[in-house]
Amino acid sequence: MSHTVTSSGNPDSLSFRLRSKRLKWLLPMIEQVHDRFGSVNMIDMGGTRDYWNILPPDTLRKLNMKITVVNLPSETLAPDQEHFRFIHGDGCNLSQFDDRSFHMVHSNSVVEHVGDWENVTRFATEVQRLAPAYYVQTPNFWFPIEPHFLFPAYQWLPRSVRVSLLTHFDMGHYKRSETIAEAMAYDEVCRLLDRSMMQELFPEGELKSERFFGFAKSLIMTREL
Repeated sequence: MSHTVTSSGNPDSLSFRLRSKRLKWLLPMIEQVHDRFGSVNMIDMGGTRDYWNILPPDTLRKLNMKITVVNLPSETLAPDQEHFRFIHGDGCNLSQFDDRSFHMVHSNSVVEHVGDWENVTRFATEVQRLAPAYYVQTPNFWFPIEPHFLFPAYQWLPRSVRVSLLTHFDMGHYKRSETIAEAMAYDEVCRLLDRSMMQELFPEGELKSERFFGFAKSLIMTREL
């Protein structure tokens, strides 16, 4: 069930359809970069190759795009492709890259996974350091369905209740926890952000809301060239 709702590689999934709608903001930014530089040198922090299937066919070639996809060392890297390079790195510390090493930073549903507020701040600092333009999306804390556990108001419940749920039921992407320790670890997987947090993290960005049935499902901070 969760695959049909959240799979980024499944064109029939709700997640894929919603991400495709985000092109109304993302694609013009990519085109603006191409118009300025004649190419698009982008870093995708925590991304996947499948995600980029949302682009119209042949966009990567037409806009001369090169995308460096960064994931944690614990992740298995895909082989490099014509338009993609896959490397290990920590989005909270990408000191291997100089300031403005890229034209644009992209991040989709990652900042809520990096840990405590100190790490979130480091991640946001790296986004703004690495490129003059950025597109950072995250699920909205105030959307009534938590997107990782697929449970109404999960993020608003006391932690003891959340842990109890995790030890009794399969929850979204996560199988029922066998121990309290495992449930506690799952519960730490994501820390959702709200509008005020995103605006503080990206003071020069413009906040956009992706709406679903009238609710702000996702928050997107963008900064154009």
